[in-house]
Amino acid sequence: MSTYTNLPAPSPEQGLNRYLQEIRKFPLLEPEEEYMLAKRWVDHHDAEAAHQLVTSHLRLAAKIAMGYRGYGLPQAEVISEANVGLMQAVKRFDPEKGFRLATYAMWWIRASIQEYILRSWSLVKLGTTSAQKKLFFNLRKAKSKIGALEEGDLRPENVARIAHDLNVTEDEVIDMNRRLSGGDASLNATIGVEGDSSTQWQDWLEDEDADQAEAFAEKDELEARREMLIAAMDVLNDREKDILIQRRLKEDPVTLEELSGQYDVSRERIRQIEVRAFEKLQDRMRELAKDKGMLVPA
Repeated sequence: MSTYTNLPAPSPEQGLNRYLQEIRKFPLLEPEEEYMLAKRWVDHHDAEAAHQLVTSHLRLAAKIAMGYRGYGLPQAEVISEANVGLMQAVKRFDPEKGFRLATYAMWWIRASIQEYILRSWSLVKLGTTSAQKKLFFNLRKAKSKIGALEEGDLRPENVARIAHDLNVTEDEVIDMNRRLSGGDASLNATIGVEGDSSTQWQDWLEDEDADQAEAFAEKDELEARREMLIAAMDVLNDREKDILIQRRLKEDPVTLEELSGQYDVSRERIRQIEVRAFEKLQDRMRELAKDKGMLVPA
């Protein structure tokens, strides 16, 4: 988005501390301010409104980016990728959904960072399983959990436990640990934000609920549910399928009036077909979910 050409940008020459100080000068927004700015962007593509939304969340992007140190990549580039994700989030944010921009943006920020890391590291490629990606992004947390953060080569019992917890092989744990251990930075290293030499890297870590394992698990489950939905549609005839898709699966649902004209039946009849089709679909999805050991809401 060309709107953001004048944003502050981290660089090795400038220094990370200076960048962090600079972005802290941008004010945070109250909910009402955020809503009005987002509406100005959505309704009028107001570039200044979008700029304020982005700059007020640069600290969030930097904080999340700090949680991805230790991959041997320049921190300035990781932060820049986080900012790209933030810009995409602002571009797509809908203030009418009822949640704050930060809640929406954190997922775009993480996705942008992760894509950058995966592009930059040869050990994690497109064909890699979700379990191996989970290991890539969660090995440090797993080591910390069992008190093995300072180990070079992990002890056999720790390798076995991490492999079990993250559902990967012991060889994968050993290989990943050796590749990642060389670039890790101390959490207790100071960064001197705004002249405060007591500020440490760990003070800038992403929130504890930013669990990459959970993010990958949610993505896998979403894909599984999409596949189930497609399979379950086979229980519907062509008319039921079309009406259900147009009424419940389209971003802009078609009205009963439009469908009644299309099928030359009453609006009430269309509503009955829609309800019955949805019930049949739910029943079939429950059957498929049970076979896969998954849960489908009632």
